[in-house]
Amino acid sequence: MTVSLADVAGYLPGAPVPAEFYTEHPDAEDKLRDSAMFRVPRWRHHAGADESNVDMIERAVQPLIERHGAPEIRAVDVLLVHSQLPDVPFVGAGTEVAHRLGLRPEWLIDVANAGCASFVYMLKLARQILTTTTARRALICNAQNLAGQWFTQPGVRRLAQAAIPGDGCGVGYVTTSAARPVLDVTTKHIGEYAGQMRHHLDDGRKYWQPGAAEIRVGFTADGVTRVLERGNRLVPDVVRELCAGLGTAPADVDVLVTNQPNRMFLRNWHEALGLPEQRHPDTFDECGNLFGAAVPVTLDRAVRQGRVRDGDLVVLGGFAHAGDFAGAAAVRWTA
Repeated sequence: MTVSLADVAGYLPGAPVPAEFYTEHPDAEDKLRDSAMFRVPRWRHHAGADESNVDMIERAVQPLIERHGAPEIRAVDVLLVHSQLPDVPFVGAGTEVAHRLGLRPEWLIDVANAGCASFVYMLKLARQILTTTTARRALICNAQNLAGQWFTQPGVRRLAQAAIPGDGCGVGYVTTSAARPVLDVTTKHIGEYAGQMRHHLDDGRKYWQPGAAEIRVGFTADGVTRVLERGNRLVPDVVRELCAGLGTAPADVDVLVTNQPNRMFLRNWHEALGLPEQRHPDTFDECGNLFGAAVPVTLDRAVRQGRVRDGDLVVLGGFAHAGDFAGAAAVRWTA
């Protein structure tokens, strides 16, 4: 059975927020600002103070409803959801998403792992479920709302790490059809790097214990160096492995869409794969690091800009956290 990534759509909340929101913040520190990991994008978007993951997913799905019709989307059998910052620590967003959209899925999974490459991972899960069960339609959703919540805390906002993320949501509609076939998906769970991307609180408390310290990502200079080395290597490696399985060369990829951590990764990835910059669309300077939402949001924008043509070999790829996951998927796109 052939499974297709039939459509993608994206949503960006609010007005664009300029870099100066962070760089001109009183007491802004530049200790890590010169690191390639923290070169500031010009713009990003922030979810509203009361805008939940479910709100963003509902808004991102609207273009799919407009293009395919509400009955088609309501017939979804499989709902997969990844929320970068869950609204409630012990409850996933999936069940409320299903309720809002009027879905009655047989399969509903809140995916907690795979981070910035979770769209690829959920595409693999959807493909597996659709080819081995009676399910025929899947909706995969990536919601990212860390930027307007976590990174705007008064003490965190002054840090170099705060200016990089942006908020947004991307969704994919997957069906058992030959419209835009998923040719293959390659994924790697890399246990030796697990747990190396951590949060930090200056008072040493657990994040759920009472206290005044603001939660932030526990970046260190050595940790950043390790992530940069791994990220430069992991994405080209997993794309090469995917292409080898397809019997094609990486340089023959027509469109490469990856997660969007920073400009250095974006440049190094397409250069390592022998691809010109124009074949690697990015949204970093307009949206910042969208984490898991970056792949569907960037693909949606590239399609709407006419950068994905009929018959193109589209490869989606990325890595997560400090390198504990990497994945790539190939789709034959049709107009």
